[in-house]
Amino acid sequence: MSEQPADTKPTGTANDAPKRGIDFSVSFCGLTFKNPIIAASGTFGYGVEFEDIVSLDRLGGFVVKGLSREPMAGNPPPRMFETSAGMLNSIGLQNIGARAFVEEKLPALRKKKNIMVIANVFGYTTKDYEDTVKILNEGEGIAAYELNVSCPNTRHGGMQFGADPTLLEEVVYCVKAVAKRPLIVKLSPNVTSIPRMAHAAAQSGADAISLVNTFVGMAIEAKTRKPRISNITAGLSGPAIKPIALRMVYEAAHSVDIPVIGMGGITTGEDVVEFMLAGAAAVQVGTANYFDPCATERIVSYLERWCIENRVKAVTDLTGGLDVST
Repeated sequence: MSEQPADTKPTGTANDAPKRGIDFSVSFCGLTFKNPIIAASGTFGYGVEFEDIVSLDRLGGFVVKGLSREPMAGNPPPRMFETSAGMLNSIGLQNIGARAFVEEKLPALRKKKNIMVIANVFGYTTKDYEDTVKILNEGEGIAAYELNVSCPNTRHGGMQFGADPTLLEEVVYCVKAVAKRPLIVKLSPNVTSIPRMAHAAAQSGADAISLVNTFVGMAIEAKTRKPRISNITAGLSGPAIKPIALRMVYEAAHSVDIPVIGMGGITTGEDVVEFMLAGAAAVQVGTANYFDPCATERIVSYLERWCIENRVKAVTDLTGGLDVST
């Protein structure tokens, strides 16, 4: 996990792409992104923290870390642990709150030209989600909302919104009614049927879905017999989950007519191609940002070179292009 992927196979140069007439833009939810590479929530801060490391205008966009109605301190440490091919985290959705984001972070982002900012939203009741989105509605410069439905609904015995179709339909329907921007629903993989949850989100008004969020896992320190994470369980992400995430994106894309944004272990440009072939309209890069803060920009360059070498004239041609013939 700590070793940076090389992504050195293609030999073209990124600057050649426009000269060769290749279209890297993708459009969905009434929005046009310059390319399909989006930095995932929880791994890219509020965007401004990366501006001296990554050329933000090179990315298709980024999703800010999850925002709640009120500020949250998150879980006590230890709350991160590196696994064999990934990472466990239980940050506890620490954030400054929606109001502070609108007043303190968004003005700086608005000064950046041609950047797509997506606000990730979470809550513990449907009203939490609604109130948070209403606050964000006041902020200029947000392109879309992404609902994190992997939170326990405190009014329904702790059942996650994203694990029950009825709860999912309720929160999506209610938030869609108050949202002034497109609504992306980020699905949990910890369910028995991704197609069923994708369909529930689509039927309730989601403009797109993104998947997958982290898998529930845990780690134990054998000598002390203690859990590695203070919260005992945590979310597993990184290359270890990619094959399962890829399968779920494929299933979701073949179950609904709305766009699908794929994520889960993407570390190279070729990973992007695979997710798009499975049906993704765009992708999000997450855990890779921890071991390579320049991962998103590197992957953009690789994808450009890959398309040149493979004579892809429009990156959208990749979406759903998996050949399953025998």
